[in-house]
Amino acid sequence: MQARTTGAPGPLHDLIAHPAGTAGPVAGLSVSAFRPEPSVLALDYVLSGDLFQVLVPTWTGRMRADDLWRHTCFEAFVRAGSGPGYHEVNLSPSGEWAVYGFEAYREGRTSPDGVESQTLVRASDDDQFAMTAIVRLDGLDPAVPWSIGLSAVVEVVEGGTSYWALTHPSASPDFHHPDSFTLTLPPPEPA
Repeated sequence: MQARTTGAPGPLHDLIAHPAGTAGPVAGLSVSAFRPEPSVLALDYVLSGDLFQVLVPTWTGRMRADDLWRHTCFEAFVRAGSGPGYHEVNLSPSGEWAVYGFEAYREGRTSPDGVESQTLVRASDDDQFAMTAIVRLDGLDPAVPWSIGLSAVVEVVEGGTSYWALTHPSASPDFHHPDSFTLTLPPPEPA
């Protein structure tokens, strides 16, 4: 199985499980993130473990949908520059996706214009699931560095959910927390 299908030049970042969840059959979760174009975010997620015990939504097709975080879902939180506003990107293994804009921490949620999941591809074998997404975020300033929070929600067959992120700055899982935006992605160099 080819795990990194966008050809992401960046490293894989290991996500850590929040102690409030149930890691269960998940051995690890890594993400590579980069900006191939100023307004585009490319993500490669790699979930490892006993996949027979993980609830992975079946493929239904690439379409916009809400409440994806209620089941196994890969996420990215993106803030352009230093302001309080940010975008939340939800990517389901089903092919469904959503992008929300926030004016500040969990405030002023919108469905911003100029966003699109351009590519969503998945691949798996018995112990590894990989998903690639290329998302256009035209509403974010393309000329400044983007601060990123990478995360995932993983449901397991026997019940329970695990919450994965680059960091967990609060006692309960909170991917929106301002201190979760720990990865910086500068705009790509001009060709």
